[in-house]
Amino acid sequence: MNAALITGASYGIGAAFARALATRQTNLILVARSQERLQQLANTLKSESALKVQVIVQDLTQPDAPQAVRRIVSELGWQVDLLVNNAGFGDYGEFAQQELARQLNMIQLNISAMVELTHYFLPGMQARGNGNIINVSSIAGFQPLPYLSVYAASKAFVLSFTEALWAENRETGVHCLALCPGPTETEFFENAKMPSQLANKNSSPLTSAEAVVQQALDALGAKQSTTVTGGLTNQLIVNAPRFLPRSWLVSAVEKQFRI
Repeated sequence: MNAALITGASYGIGAAFARALATRQTNLILVARSQERLQQLANTLKSESALKVQVIVQDLTQPDAPQAVRRIVSELGWQVDLLVNNAGFGDYGEFAQQELARQLNMIQLNISAMVELTHYFLPGMQARGNGNIINVSSIAGFQPLPYLSVYAASKAFVLSFTEALWAENRETGVHCLALCPGPTETEFFENAKMPSQLANKNSSPLTSAEAVVQQALDALGAKQSTTVTGGLTNQLIVNAPRFLPRSWLVSAVEKQFRI
């Protein structure tokens, strides 16, 4: 049975992917650590269609979790032909003062779990000559972000890694897309412990998770390597490092993000 596997599927962009793909009659494997949220979403999607929806409760900050996901998918006998590596989180604050374990968990989730799951499912897609992978990066991946240093660096990895896979797989029938949202209507700011005064500095409206997903699916259909959501402001942000001295830019960003 063909299916899309979505990590971080319990809310935000992940849940929006699940709903959008359900309207396209795509069977779903939903992965997150919140069983209650996952099951509620799965029940809703199943009640609205004849789709098969499988819930896998795993905390992908744990090193053995991606392998557990692969094992469960194998036991189900399902075939993943769309992988959406969406799970991730940020953490606001001066790096030296932050809890090290949380920073390492962020690297495990944002980078290691994504790489591992991609490595598990990409070879099968290549062998079949068909498949898609969407890795969720961020506009933060285009430049360093003081006070979100590990998060921005992890998203830079996602962006670079995915664009490389896009090029490697152009002749295999597998398409890879780096999705780079700007500020979006999710729980990111709360989970990252962003001070309210910083959130208020952002005068531009948040993009809905549904709009982000629609743009991602359009970009996937157009076989783009990267898509930046959120309009002109975000396009200017991601292109600024091409024209401004890096030291000047990161210094300006540091002042913007300092409280």
